[in-house]
Amino acid sequence: MNLARLDLNLLVALDALLQHRSVTRAAEQMGLSQPAVSAQLSRLRRHFHDELLARAGNQYRLTPLAIQLKERVRVALSGVERVFAAEPDFDPASSTREFSLLVSDYGVAVFGAAVAGLLAAEAPGTRLRLIANTPQLVDTATQVLVNADLLLLPHGFVEDLSHLDLYRDEWVCLVSADNAEVGESLTVEQLETMPWVMTYHGPTASTPAARQMRMVGIEPHVQVVTETFLTVPSLVRGTNRVALLQRRLADGIPDELGVRVLPCPFEAGPLVEAMWWHPMYDDDPEHRYLRDLVLRATTIVTARPTPPVHIDGTDSPPRRK
Repeated sequence: MNLARLDLNLLVALDALLQHRSVTRAAEQMGLSQPAVSAQLSRLRRHFHDELLARAGNQYRLTPLAIQLKERVRVALSGVERVFAAEPDFDPASSTREFSLLVSDYGVAVFGAAVAGLLAAEAPGTRLRLIANTPQLVDTATQVLVNADLLLLPHGFVEDLSHLDLYRDEWVCLVSADNAEVGESLTVEQLETMPWVMTYHGPTASTPAARQMRMVGIEPHVQVVTETFLTVPSLVRGTNRVALLQRRLADGIPDELGVRVLPCPFEAGPLVEAMWWHPMYDDDPEHRYLRDLVLRATTIVTARPTPPVHIDGTDSPPRRK
């Protein structure tokens, strides 16, 4: 396709039309007249040989092709915006850029406040967007990171991306404080018979420790699945369940929450948290600044004692010794 013959304004119009499914509302968003946007819709229909917006009673619905195009258009438009917003040098103090991090609630709890604090001090006009790194986003990380800035994730999930290691953590087991069947330590036999709370449990979604557990022959009886680490303690409390959790989160759990932290009775392996990004941004000045800031934030956090973690919607009293 000869891109020189395309009017990129049509991309803006297509995005607005697919988002609103209304010529009137799309025109209002773009600051154009309704006839002007109607003319752009006609041009788009001729280009795609498709109605895109099909009348259904008093409303429009997206055609199958339009449904396919909706997310692609957002990605393409975001990419165009980043191209034309690029500058040879980056001045954090004057920037109004939005930085986006794909990160779990574990990552937010560990260093989210430090990243936000440094940005507020050094680049007060910028905005930080924290996006949950769902299994679906991780599976398509190469495409997602064309527009998102960084993916914060341990090793073992993505490849063919640029990355930098941030810090190391370890896995521990969590049981209810009133579980009389568990003594000062857990056994492999108990892990095989106790019901489990698992995070990100699925065909392609799992934690590194859970995968390692299966590799050594331990098949857990999964009773509850959650995709947020901060909900794990409340799902263990008052039950005979067991769960895996990162040490940095576990050390911040208040005693009053009613759970105990025990060593894993198998070699779970270290958790190496890293930031990942698309190689096209290796030398981008804005991106280099963000990577340096995240690295500085995690260095600050890992150099001091683990703070109390706010879990289960309550204020956390002083952490366990």
